[in-house]
Formats: sequence, C-alpha cells, structure tokens
Amino acid sequence: MPRKIRVLVGKPGLDGHDRGAKVVAAALRDAGMEVIYTGLHQSPAQIVEAALQEDVDVVALSILSGAHMTLFPEVLELMRARGLGDRLLSGGGIIPPDDMGALAGLGVGRLFGPGASTRDIARYIRDWYRERHGEEALAAVAPAAEVPAGRGSESWLGAGPVVAAPPARGRARAAAPRPAARARAKPSRAAGKTVAARPRKAARGRRPARG
Repeated sequence: MPRKIRVLVGKPGLDGHDRGAKVVAAALRDAGMEVIYTGLHQSPAQIVEAALQEDVDVVALSILSGAHMTLFPEVLELMRARGLGDRLLSGGGIIPPDDMGALAGLGVGRLFGPGASTRDIARYIRDWYRERHGEEALAAVAPAAEVPAGRGSESWLGAGPVVAAPPARGRARAAAPRPAARARAKPSRAAGKTVAARPRKAARGRRPARG
C-alpha cells in the first residue's frame, strides 16, 4: 500500500547549530515526506531509538562539529543491531570528500555538503525509496520541491523555520544592543542650525581673595 516516505532528521553530539537541519526538514516536508526532527544534542542511541519507534525509512544526520567519522559509523552500527540495517542512513554537514568516500565504503548513503540543493536531497531519497520499494510505493508522494529562493544553496547550513520539532526549550533572549548616547543639541546663534553641545567643564573652586 502506498505511503509517504518517513524521514528522521537528527542532530547528534555536541553540535548546537540546527538551523540548516530545519531547512532540510522543511524541504523534505514540502516534497511530501513525513519528517521527524529529534532536536539538539541527541546521542546515537537516542536517534536510533527514535528511528525504531517512528518506523522511519531514512535517518538523516546533520553534523557540523567535525565528528562525522565517529558519529555516522556508530549510528550505522546501532541501526544494524536494532534491525534497521535495511533503512537509509544519509545526511550532510561540513564533511570533506575523502571522508564521504570512506563513509560510503562502510555503508553510509550519499552525504551532502555546503551548497547542496535541497531538491537534490529530496530526489536522492525518493530514488532510493523507489529502488527499494518499487514505483507504485511513490504514488502518494508529491514531487520533490525546492526551497524558496535564497535558501536553496544553504542546505544543511542555512536558516529556516522549525519543522516537526519537539516542544521548544526555553532560550535566553539576547538583549538588543543599546543605541549609542546622542549628544544633546542646542540652537546655534549664528546660522540657526543645530550643533552638538560642548561638554560642560567641571566647576572650579574659588580663588582666595587677595589681601
């Protein structure tokens, strides 16, 4: 029976930047997929557990911390141990091409770096799902959509709205910078223009009267 592709977007490790992950999540949702976003600072075990509970087809990791050579293999090993070895593990972030090739040799799917098109990401997932389940399984899935202009080239690094996220955690709002103090102005006697008032001099003590 045709159904939507289910994708879990995860942010493993200590990486605290998830705006790009939300951009990709929004693009995949607009392409007709069901997207579950795990939130920040998730362990590989938590991500795999969520993937198991949600019965997803794809696990997509966003890693900007440089720990991709540790986190991807760990998540892949846990997926196989939990019976999810037939699911796609993909993702993106700041990953050198040589590392992408090494991870592909371990069984990780295609990875996307900075500047990757969100349409390419959605198309890759659809093609994988089609090969796995057949053309008829995509009957209920909408065509891949591109992120609106100005966001398509940002992919895993860009900014976007929160999509399918858990309850938001409280965040301290950054105080707005205070405007610089302006010098008071007073009318100029000469030309009627306003000029900056000069700072007043400190009052001097009176000189003692001469005898």
